[in-house]
Amino acid sequence: MAAQAADALANLKVKDPEAVMASAAAAKANGNGNAPEADEEDDEEDEKGAPAEGGADGAAKKKRKRKRKPKKAGGAGSNPTKQSDPPRVLLSNLFPSGEYPVGQEVEYRDENLYRTTNEEKRALDRMNNDFLQEYRQGAEIHRQVRQWAQKNIKPGQSLTEIAEGIEDGVRALTGHPGLEEGDNIKGGIAFPTGLNLDHIAAHYSPNAGNKTLLSKDNVMKVDFGVHINGRIVDSAFTMAFDPMYDNLLEAVKQGTNTGIKEAGIDARMGEIGAAIQETMESYECEINGKTYPIKCIRNLNGHDIRQWQIHGGKSVPIVKSNDQTKMEEGEVFAIETFGSTGNGYVQDDYETSHYAKRADAPKVGLGIGSAKKLLNVINKNFGTLPFCRRYLDRLGQEKYLLGLNSLVSHGIVEAYPPLVDKKGSYTAQFEHTILLRPNVKEVISRGDDY
Repeated sequence: MAAQAADALANLKVKDPEAVMASAAAAKANGNGNAPEADEEDDEEDEKGAPAEGGADGAAKKKRKRKRKPKKAGGAGSNPTKQSDPPRVLLSNLFPSGEYPVGQEVEYRDENLYRTTNEEKRALDRMNNDFLQEYRQGAEIHRQVRQWAQKNIKPGQSLTEIAEGIEDGVRALTGHPGLEEGDNIKGGIAFPTGLNLDHIAAHYSPNAGNKTLLSKDNVMKVDFGVHINGRIVDSAFTMAFDPMYDNLLEAVKQGTNTGIKEAGIDARMGEIGAAIQETMESYECEINGKTYPIKCIRNLNGHDIRQWQIHGGKSVPIVKSNDQTKMEEGEVFAIETFGSTGNGYVQDDYETSHYAKRADAPKVGLGIGSAKKLLNVINKNFGTLPFCRRYLDRLGQEKYLLGLNSLVSHGIVEAYPPLVDKKGSYTAQFEHTILLRPNVKEVISRGDDY
């Protein structure tokens, strides 16, 4: 089954985002690169007193000229053509045309195959250019930051250091540090960076003072999001430093790839979940001499994404179900799958870090002054985008826990505690964001890493 899933994925029609980026960078270098300096300097005259050669021509002292070497790019006012390490170059400087790399484009199948060449659908797709460029910009930021993270995250680092490294990259590439009022609303971090170790599957981000260090024995899910004008790119991957976890990671990665393959206009949610489960649960994993079947975590799902709203209302199950809800043209989905060596079921545990204002938040009187003040901060800086306590600390908020708990108890803000399987188990996650465009499915966050 794993081989069948891999073969099916290999047949997808791919437009490589990295090739597009390289092409754009080369075109920019040709069109906007620094020209050699026009200034010239004279060499010293031939040594005085040397005999003249060749009559009048030889009698005249000659001066040889040489061109100065071009100044190196990168000074004030220059336009860089490659990303820095760590990533800090504003992405729009790398793509001055405003056209960003296209994700993986996959033709629709069966009764929707006509959409690929249908002129009405193609015209409708062209009308969505602003929407597409916002998503593609966010996706390219995600790719560049996560590929840096994959190369640089090492055992011995603290979870806080890892989270802040990712978040600083996202803020720099979007150009929205998020410290001025309303700045994060324009673009930047879409939700707190999840760094979920071992049996913790989701929603764990270090709060202030967290001293947890990454170990070579850990399996860490890295889940972060980027948004441009509320267009959210939600993508996640899993890191492990011991090859005994390879089958666990491969099972979940192929489960996600199967979900992406099965997703499309008119696809039914329950059937997508059945295909994911069949792929993922065909794997097993040997850890410390004991063999474990890989189980889908049945109470975690993918979901649709709406502008400013990470969970739009539709769920994409990762196990077989009778859900006959269909995906529709123009929708955006996060196809995310979770596998476990444990129970395949998660529940709340540990200290909460993730919060979000509810889109349907009631308008109620708040008797606590700190709650009113905090709600104003949340509205101006996050809206309905998720946030964490570290982000409130960064904005200079102090002694806000009473007010935050009041907002949660009044149903204005939702708390999202960490979701965990049984202790001693290991979980993995892979996730991509897909756009159901009128004429083609675009896996917007696909990269050459996964």
